[in-house]
Amino acid sequence: MVSRNIYVQTIVRIIFITFTALLSAYFFFREQYIAFAIALIVLIFQTAYLISFVNQTNRKIAYFFDAIKNEDFTLRFPEKLSVKSLKELNHSLNMLNIMIQDIYLKKQAQEHYYQEILRQADIGIFTINPKGHILYANPTVQNLLKYRPLNHVKQLDQVDPQLYGLFKNLEPFDNTIFQLGNERGKQELSLKCTPITIEEEKLLLVVVHDIHKELDDKETDSWVKLIRVLTHEIMNTITPITSISESILKYFRKGKDLNIPGNFDHDQLRNTAKGLEVIKDQGNDLMSFVQSYRTFLSVPEPDKSLVSAQKLLDKIKLLLEGQNSAYKAKVETLVMSKNLELFIDEKQIMQVLLNLGKNAKQSVEHRKNGIIQFTAGIDNADKKYIQVRDNGPGIPPELIEEIFVPFFTTKDTGTGIGLSFSKQIIRLHRGTIRVSSIPGNTVFTLTFE
Repeated sequence: MVSRNIYVQTIVRIIFITFTALLSAYFFFREQYIAFAIALIVLIFQTAYLISFVNQTNRKIAYFFDAIKNEDFTLRFPEKLSVKSLKELNHSLNMLNIMIQDIYLKKQAQEHYYQEILRQADIGIFTINPKGHILYANPTVQNLLKYRPLNHVKQLDQVDPQLYGLFKNLEPFDNTIFQLGNERGKQELSLKCTPITIEEEKLLLVVVHDIHKELDDKETDSWVKLIRVLTHEIMNTITPITSISESILKYFRKGKDLNIPGNFDHDQLRNTAKGLEVIKDQGNDLMSFVQSYRTFLSVPEPDKSLVSAQKLLDKIKLLLEGQNSAYKAKVETLVMSKNLELFIDEKQIMQVLLNLGKNAKQSVEHRKNGIIQFTAGIDNADKKYIQVRDNGPGIPPELIEEIFVPFFTTKDTGTGIGLSFSKQIIRLHRGTIRVSSIPGNTVFTLTFE
């Protein structure tokens, strides 16, 4: 609407100027010089007024954009004018100014929000431009590198010359680990680089993480879980021993005096014998538990050799199907890569697969069409793997993190050593074991180097 009114007024003024020019020319050729002079003066006045009108509009728009450029949102144009087009123009510029100011304030609030997130992050984050200037560094990275403020990578030379040399030659997508030593000890820093472009400037985003702290935290969590399970198992074994011992001791003591054997009746003798049998059984269980712990700690180094994946899975299938078990399930094998061979200790890996297979058979015991599938292949990272899959009810989410803890078990029988022992074997093979589970699909994945 504003541009339309300005357009109309400009056209009208041009028409008047054209008409006045033609009229002055008419008077000139008619030799009516007085009328010509008057028409010429009017023509000059109209031209000057048109130039003034256009300049006034242009100046307002120029002032407006200069104010926006300088982030000055206090500029206001008067809206009480007699000229309708200028009044509407001023009103529109004022409204646009308010809208841009609102967007600017929201952007500032959002930027402050993101910066606060970066400041509170547990990992160090900073950006470097091609000249080595550090444009942003959060407090965590300054604490990790023990230097503040960080403005240029050259400052890292004062922290550690080798660290400076590393940052000086950083390339996009570099991923390395650096050991930083200081008076407080050593830190294992993981450095990951990612290229980013902001306002057509190529920057390097560097993420610094203290992996030693993370390992310490995980180690502490593992010890807490292990101690909790050990305490539970030992207390379950010792509590009945203590209780029965106290009951038997009452037969042999009357106050501070010992009871005479001839004073025992038949029930007391029978209860004493039963109590001693329970103490014996509990003692044997405790010895078995300790032996399991010793077994877990004394896994021998793998004696590796090349083993055919197909032959390995065929042996596992034969052993599982040949077991006298109440759990009937269909066992399938599938090798995705032809002539696939694994560099493993065959006996140890068979022990792992048999343990996983037995667990899978127990999980599908109540299913009519229980299936256990063993799959071997090579993944996208070019690593060899074996998967054990079953269609049982799955593992509850709250137990996923617990199943590899030594002696943790949800079964009425068993020591809870199987999965933790299997994980120890895979670790000695420098591989990994992972589990994912939803109802109807539980998968254990063994990955080898």
